[in-house]
Amino acid sequence: MNETIYESVQRAQRLLQERGMDTHAAELAMRSVTGMSQAHYLASFRERISPETHSQFWAIVTELLTGKPIQYILGEESFYGYSFEVNEHVLIPRPETEELVHYALQRANQLFGDQVIRVADIGTGSGAIAIAIKKERSTANVTATDFSEAALEVAKRNAQCNEADVHFIHGDMEEPLTQQKWDIILSNPPYIADHEKSNMSPTVYDFEPQTALFAEEEGLYFYRRLAENLSPLMNRPALIGFEIGYQQGVIVQEYLRKSFPEATVEIVQDIHNKDRMIFCEIR
Repeated sequence: MNETIYESVQRAQRLLQERGMDTHAAELAMRSVTGMSQAHYLASFRERISPETHSQFWAIVTELLTGKPIQYILGEESFYGYSFEVNEHVLIPRPETEELVHYALQRANQLFGDQVIRVADIGTGSGAIAIAIKKERSTANVTATDFSEAALEVAKRNAQCNEADVHFIHGDMEEPLTQQKWDIILSNPPYIADHEKSNMSPTVYDFEPQTALFAEEEGLYFYRRLAENLSPLMNRPALIGFEIGYQQGVIVQEYLRKSFPEATVEIVQDIHNKDRMIFCEIR
């Protein structure tokens, strides 16, 4: 079928919409198989696509219709302006986590100015947080941990591709960090409660690594654990920053206040006005 770009994408979008799936993925698929920038894509709607491109495009759409995320099909996702490899071993980086990086960098400038700081990212996954911090604050000494060796291999490749000098350590949460003191510790840990599984999109539940999604204690286990164990690891002053579920802010805030009574603990909303981050400034 000798369709135009527009016709093929429209047909794919209708199929995705019928299944309640993300229709924007059809555009991303077409841009991937044609190698077009967004501007070129928009200017080329009426161009007819070759049989080979048509075949490649519909192969991706067929995978999309199974619920597989476009990022896993293409093997990449953008985060904080940098390109990251993603696969079934790591979560797909999301815009909310970009906000965690943005506010962490902003607060780092206020707390530490230009001094060289030591930063840790706990549960790094694809390495997105650690690598973005290193790229944006090149003098920082950045370490990242993960319990999954497969995830760490992805993170290491991402650091190499982005020319980011990040030190990676295999281990359980904060345990690999106990031999040093830290100026900043960040984490986007698993925080979904088991009972929330039924409300999740199959695109997430069926394809993204469940060990990176779910946590015990109604999704709060890792926040409680970190709040209880991080105090001996922190310099003074210091900053702790977590991404949180939108209903978890008050409880996580209390965990941190209990462990750091002298600190300022602030819940920060994301661009959608939902509680999404919590920062603990220790002075």
